[in-house]
Amino acid sequence: MLLTTAAGTAGATGATTHQAAQDPASRLWSGLLAQDVTRYHEVLETTLRPQVDYLTDTEYALYRHGKKIRPLMMLLSARLVHGPGPLPPKVINGAVSLEMLHVATLIHDDVVDDSLLRRGLPSVNAVRGTETAVLVGDLQFVQAIRGFVETVDAQRDIELVKTVMDTAFRICCGELDELRTDPDWDTGALLRHYWQTIERKTAVLFGLACEAGVILAGGRSADARRIGFHGRRVGRAFQVMDDLLDLAQPEGTSGKPRGIDLARGRSSLPLIHALAELGPGHLASRIARGEPYDATDLRSAMAAVRATVGFATAYADARTQALAALNHLRAFPENPYREALTEIALHVVDREP
Repeated sequence: MLLTTAAGTAGATGATTHQAAQDPASRLWSGLLAQDVTRYHEVLETTLRPQVDYLTDTEYALYRHGKKIRPLMMLLSARLVHGPGPLPPKVINGAVSLEMLHVATLIHDDVVDDSLLRRGLPSVNAVRGTETAVLVGDLQFVQAIRGFVETVDAQRDIELVKTVMDTAFRICCGELDELRTDPDWDTGALLRHYWQTIERKTAVLFGLACEAGVILAGGRSADARRIGFHGRRVGRAFQVMDDLLDLAQPEGTSGKPRGIDLARGRSSLPLIHALAELGPGHLASRIARGEPYDATDLRSAMAAVRATVGFATAYADARTQALAALNHLRAFPENPYREALTEIALHVVDREP
C-alpha cells in the first residue's frame, strides 16, 4: 500500500499518541467516522494509481500527513443529514476528490512562496524543482475534478460539478489576488482586499466541503446552502489563524518557514492591523515594503507585530468568524455529527498564537 489505512490514521497525521488524544480531527477520524476512514483510504489509493509513474514519496507524504480537515468536514456534513449507516459511495469519492484539490493548492502555494518545507518535510518544489512541482500540482487538480465528475448519478450532482469548477476558479483568483496586494494601499482598502482574497483562496473550499457532503448524501438544497455558509465561516477563521501562526508559532512546531507573509510583503490580517499601528517608519513596515533585512531584523519585526493591539484584534476577528459559523448549525438536529462540526469550528481558533 502506498498510503496508510484506517489503522494508521492517527499516525498519518504526524501526531503522537498524546497529540492525537488532544486533536479532535484525529479522534473523529478514528472514532465517529471509523466506518468511513477505511473506505476513504481505499478510494484514495485507487484514485492515485493512474499517477503512480509520476509521484514520489514526497507527494505521497502530502496525502499521508495532515489532519484532513476538509474531507472530515465533508463526511460529517453528509452524516448530519444521512445519519449512521454506510454512506453512498459517491460521498467517499467526493471526500477523496476534495483532498486532492486541496493537495494541488498546497503544491502550488509552495511554488509561489518558494517554500522548502511543508508539514516539516521537504516541499515538492524543493525536491523536484519548480517545473515538475507545477505539473504534479496540475495532475492533482485535474484528477480531483475527474473524481467529482465520476460521482455524477443525478441532475443535482451535475449542478454540483459546476459548483466544483466555480470553486476551483475562485481559488485560482484568490491566489492571484494575494499576489496583487499593494502594501501602500490605505488600511481600509487592504482590509477589503484581504477578506475578498481569503474568501476565494480558502473559505470557498471549506464551503464546498460542507455543501457537497449534504448534496451527495441526498440532503435538501436549503440544508446544503446553510451548511455551506458554515464551512465558509470556518474557512475564514482557519485562514486568519494561519496568518497569526505564521508570525507566532515556532518553526519546529509548524513545519514550515515562519514570517513568510511579512518577508514577502503579503498583507495578512494581523499585519494590516499591526502595521497601521506601528507606522510606516517601523522596521516591520519597511520589511513589508521590500527593504533589505536579515534574519535578526525579521525576528525583531515579528516580535513587534505580535506585541501590537492589532495582532490581538486579528485573533478576535478569527473567533468572531468561528462563532458565526455555529449559527448556521442551529437549524440542524442535535446529534453527534453536529456536535463534531461545532468542536472543529472552535478548535480552529483554540490554537492560540
